[in-house]
Amino acid sequence: MNKLDGTGFLGFDVFGTVVDWRNGVARAAAAFLKRHDIQVDPHDFADQWRGLYQPSMQRVRSGERPFVTLDVLNRENLETVLSRLGVDFGSVHDLELTELNKAWERLDPWPDSVAGLTRLKRRFSIGTLSNGHIAGMLNLAKFGGLPWDVIVGAEIAGTYKPQPQTYLKSAKAVGLPPESMAMVAAHNAD
Repeated sequence: MNKLDGTGFLGFDVFGTVVDWRNGVARAAAAFLKRHDIQVDPHDFADQWRGLYQPSMQRVRSGERPFVTLDVLNRENLETVLSRLGVDFGSVHDLELTELNKAWERLDPWPDSVAGLTRLKRRFSIGTLSNGHIAGMLNLAKFGGLPWDVIVGAEIAGTYKPQPQTYLKSAKAVGLPPESMAMVAAHNAD
């Protein structure tokens, strides 16, 4: 018996598993950093920004703050990193920050992601099971040609992985019992 017999849906972590967030964010940040003479390597900047990802979601998971979508957290985290780097916000237009925050919606898939997802679609329904917000995941899918059947995850559940309700409410949204789903991630936290 195959371990995936009875599985009808594969839910994918996206950032890192399906797309290359680090190089994509660094690429988007490079011009911004140069334009504002911010002396930091774009990859270090991407790492600092992403380094605030889990702590900001933990505040939601713990109930310290109400649920907000990942784009809101990413924007807050962007401003925190820029502040730590000594950026004068009076010299940075809000539209520039909004545009830079959209870097998370313009990330290249790993070289085998689209072909692999397309192949898996022959047997399973596939979709995100991500902390990303629905609109951002939709834009990312369009940008990278990701062939999702559905986008579920944190926004459906009103909390972030690895809270159980993120997985359970996503299962309900696709009309399957949790035991008929499999989580696909490049890391063990999921």
